[in-house]
Amino acid sequence: MNNPQFDPFQIIADPSRRKILELLSEEEMTVNSLVENFEMSRPAVSKHIKILQEGGFVSIRNQGRERICSLRHQGFLQIQEWLSNYEVFWANRLSRLQQLLSKNSD
Repeated sequence: MNNPQFDPFQIIADPSRRKILELLSEEEMTVNSLVENFEMSRPAVSKHIKILQEGGFVSIRNQGRERICSLRHQGFLQIQEWLSNYEVFWANRLSRLQQLLSKNSD
């Protein structure tokens, strides 16, 4: 569940966590597979994964002795909501620019 004490922007501010999210956007991965992509210890990568999990960005399920990580959309919702305000802003600006250019070309 998305934990309110975690700011999603602080969570994704870390380059290692962004790299984990990037890797998981391509496919589910085991913790061991994720560790292979970093020059840090398994406990350090596990700490990043735990932060992502607590923030609602990653889920972990046990499959035998492996821990499988996958993306969750909950962590991205607040970021998407924040960005949507700017999408509306830029859509309005571009619409006004298009109107101005159309008016000047007549």
